[in-house]
Amino acid sequence: MLRPYALEPGARLAVVAPASPFAREEFDLGVEELRRLGFVPVYDDSVFARQRYVAGGPEVRAAAIQAAWRDRSIGGVIGVRGGYGSAQLLPLLDRDEARRARKPFVGYSDLTSLLTFLTIDCQLVAFHGPMLAGRLGRGAGAYDRDSLLKALCRRTPMGELAPPTLETIRRGEVVGPLFGGTLTQILASLGTPFVFAPPVGYVLFLDEVGERPYRLDRMMTQLRQSGLLGRAAAVVIGELPRCDEPSGDPTARQVMADLLADFAGPVVLGFPSGHTIGPAMTLPFGVSCRVIADGRPRLIIEEAAVE
Repeated sequence: MLRPYALEPGARLAVVAPASPFAREEFDLGVEELRRLGFVPVYDDSVFARQRYVAGGPEVRAAAIQAAWRDRSIGGVIGVRGGYGSAQLLPLLDRDEARRARKPFVGYSDLTSLLTFLTIDCQLVAFHGPMLAGRLGRGAGAYDRDSLLKALCRRTPMGELAPPTLETIRRGEVVGPLFGGTLTQILASLGTPFVFAPPVGYVLFLDEVGERPYRLDRMMTQLRQSGLLGRAAAVVIGELPRCDEPSGDPTARQVMADLLADFAGPVVLGFPSGHTIGPAMTLPFGVSCRVIADGRPRLIIEEAAVE
């Protein structure tokens, strides 16, 4: 895996909108939060483009990312929000250009498509972290500042991540490269030229939001039948907000625990990255991650994500 170049204080961050439109107020607040973090947000009017349920045509959205990769004054790229539309850009992006640029890319949710493109197709570390709308735009209480800056700026391993929300579902300890994202986007890649195809022995991170238990069951069944689950050495599940049955029974936790009862490796649930209940942490995809599932479950990021 190639590692992006670390962000330095004052780095210029290109703000892009690969998926759905967004509220201008949250955008502006997110831009201000980036400035408070010590970065310089950079964008042009194309970020405000609108075409029904996406933020402009695919060519417009892809061009913004390609321009950021080409511009030597830009240190990294961060998405505004998810929703829908990132997969439309994949045929328009240049793998070689992404690898030459080696710039950190931050996003989650629908931008899982882009994280997969970068980590699987380009073999470049990318970051499952907070975007402007819904996270940075809501201030310091909506994202974990420490993990974001460690991931993007520190040329040493992030080390131990042990959020209090994390619990052990199946005990064990393994090491493998970390890949994943939003479950719906992972499955949507199957049968395409941009398929999620991590190496055998990987650590699978799964995030989801607003999917009722029977839908989680359906998606996990497809994940298993596709062979992707069997290739994983460990599974790390997010907090799954708004995924419980409206009546409260069953819960998403109960269903996921049942579905993974026969999984051969460790399983932990409740890691707050992506769609979360509280502050969202940043995870680097493509680096070595140790999963320890015991009485004190934790992840240990054992490789630097940037250089």
